[in-house]
Amino acid sequence: MLNLVIASDTLSPGQSIKNGERLVSSGQSFELGFFTPENSQYRYLGIWYKFSPEKVVWVANRNNPLSDLNCVLTFNDERNLVVLNRSKSIIWSSNSSRVLRNPVAQLLDSGNLVVSDNMSSHSGEWSWQSFDYPTDTLLAGMRMGWNLKSGFEWRLTSWKSTDDPSCGEYTIGINVNGLPQIEMLRRGSTKTLRTGPFNGFGFPGDPSTKSTLFKPWFVYNETYVYLEFESSRYDIFTILTLNQSGLAQRLLRKRESSTWEVMTSSPHDPCDHYGRCGANAFCKRNEEPKCQCLQGFVPKSPEEWQLFNSTSGCIRKAQLNCSQKQGFLKLSMLTLPDLIDFWINKNMSLEECKVECLENCSCTAYANSDARGGGSGCLMWFSDLIDIREFEQDVQNIFIKLSASELGLQSQKEDIDLPLYDFSTIAVATGHFSQTNMIGAGGFGSVYKGNLSMGQEIAVKRLSKGSRQGLEEFMNEVLLIAKLQHRNLVGLLGCCIEGEERMLIYEYMPNKSLDYFIFVWKSRFNIVLGIARGLLYLHQDSKLQVIHRDLKTSNILLDADLNPKISDFGLARIFGGNEREARTRRISDVFSLGVVLLEIVSGKRNRGFRHPDHQHNILGHAGPWSFYMNLYATPFIASQVERCIHVGLLCVQKLPGDRPTMSSVVFMLANEEAILPQPKQPSFFMERVPSSTEASLIREDLYTRNIVTITMPEGR
Repeated sequence: MLNLVIASDTLSPGQSIKNGERLVSSGQSFELGFFTPENSQYRYLGIWYKFSPEKVVWVANRNNPLSDLNCVLTFNDERNLVVLNRSKSIIWSSNSSRVLRNPVAQLLDSGNLVVSDNMSSHSGEWSWQSFDYPTDTLLAGMRMGWNLKSGFEWRLTSWKSTDDPSCGEYTIGINVNGLPQIEMLRRGSTKTLRTGPFNGFGFPGDPSTKSTLFKPWFVYNETYVYLEFESSRYDIFTILTLNQSGLAQRLLRKRESSTWEVMTSSPHDPCDHYGRCGANAFCKRNEEPKCQCLQGFVPKSPEEWQLFNSTSGCIRKAQLNCSQKQGFLKLSMLTLPDLIDFWINKNMSLEECKVECLENCSCTAYANSDARGGGSGCLMWFSDLIDIREFEQDVQNIFIKLSASELGLQSQKEDIDLPLYDFSTIAVATGHFSQTNMIGAGGFGSVYKGNLSMGQEIAVKRLSKGSRQGLEEFMNEVLLIAKLQHRNLVGLLGCCIEGEERMLIYEYMPNKSLDYFIFVWKSRFNIVLGIARGLLYLHQDSKLQVIHRDLKTSNILLDADLNPKISDFGLARIFGGNEREARTRRISDVFSLGVVLLEIVSGKRNRGFRHPDHQHNILGHAGPWSFYMNLYATPFIASQVERCIHVGLLCVQKLPGDRPTMSSVVFMLANEEAILPQPKQPSFFMERVPSSTEASLIREDLYTRNIVTITMPEGR
């Protein structure tokens, strides 16, 4: 005869639980027994909260109910836990593959019913546990996910109705195809909700994993992929349930409370419904209409969109064609699309991913697969982009492939009379913009050395993404330098405009810029003369009248023969018409040349120089010419040095009207017989000079433009 056990937390062979009897966990949190749902005539074995019997968290025989009260839970001869009906037929069994000598079933205070040998407290020694077979509720410590080695899955399945715990229409679990995603399915195949993919931090768009009342854990390795949580407070119970209507709800209840409160519910709003806006569109949570096509796409059915039915999605304005130029549109503050037709490589960088997507005609978008540490890995899509929503955090960007015309690049390219390079070509040439190939950096980007496939060495100036000022200067430089050619101007070989990428491809200057060599190079006169001739070409001899406006030693490059090349035309301007105004503005370049000239002769930087006896900079030594002669200790031709000093001081005179034109500068430098006027006060004092019409013209535009000067605006 079987012994009856009431109000205990364990069950051993020879003991049983009958209708009306229960196991109670040691902490009085959970009970196990037989129950009948409201408006039902069937009996089920289940587990519920002791203080909330209506909240059933686990059902053993959910798809095989008992039709009478003659039911019993016990161990059979095979040491399996079983539910028997009136005729002693097995209605449900734990069906453990491990055979135990002295099995004991115990209801833990976590709500887990476990079977072990001699009440082992170690989970690894349990032959069976109810946590491995969740129904519609995820308790603290339960898993939702996969054992990848065994192929075993933990998944929630809704009740069929409030009075029928059999498997309902909805399931929620983790899809491990590619990157983990939380998915809710209806009838086993129709997606109704999706969060993810997992980006290294979590599942973007999942509200059920954010709270101070519990700590979510996500395990992702070669053996396991699962989500679980633990409670942060012993007096508060939290659970995740999936109801028969397809709502995944995070519920909360204090031990002394009489009701359960809903913390979160998913789907929470229309944007949470899977594919709410169809293909190639995104859903806006706080705006109407909810749906908007991605840039470069239009509604597939405009009539339906006008009726606020956007499930048909969007199609491209211009179809992608591998024979035409393409680029990428960067989108942020959005969830990534569903992983349907995709490819993943966790070892690639974002730049390598971009090149791979450009070279693959079927690729429609790409992103990092892992958002941690600034991003890593490559994720590419090859078809329509489904289920994109606004997201409040900007942790992961996606780059949508579009034709050049849809990116607004075609009009720019048509205005540029230069060869256009593919991004992939430049990426390969620079070793995917590796740090070892970086040869310079500035406010608007970095400069890389590269080698084209034919062996030509190039220098690539890559504009920083998102720089509005840099973009304007990029276009200015491209349009100007493409129309200018001179042996003392840097040669522009071409440019690259794809997506957000803006790059200038120059001839490579192996000797870097003048500010690097100014203190060690002894053959300086030819550099001075070359710079002057380059400026004269810009001001007078080119088909355009160009004012450089940013002349300094760092913007003068040296080729293999140490010939100077003026570069960086981002601030340059074309002037014509008003000759007086144009001359006034050209004088600013003359001043800059004077500073560069004096720096070359003295071997000292204007901005960094300080004399031990006073605070004058290089320009403050206009009077004692011996100062420059003493600094210049290397062999030289005295007349050339004196002439350079003299011309340099003429260029930096305080009043702009006293400064020579570039044609005069070149003439004075190149002709030893030229008679040079006596230079006046240089522009280095901080005193105020009476304003003139000419000085006023300069004040408006040049005070903050030329970084080599330290004067007040009236002094220029």
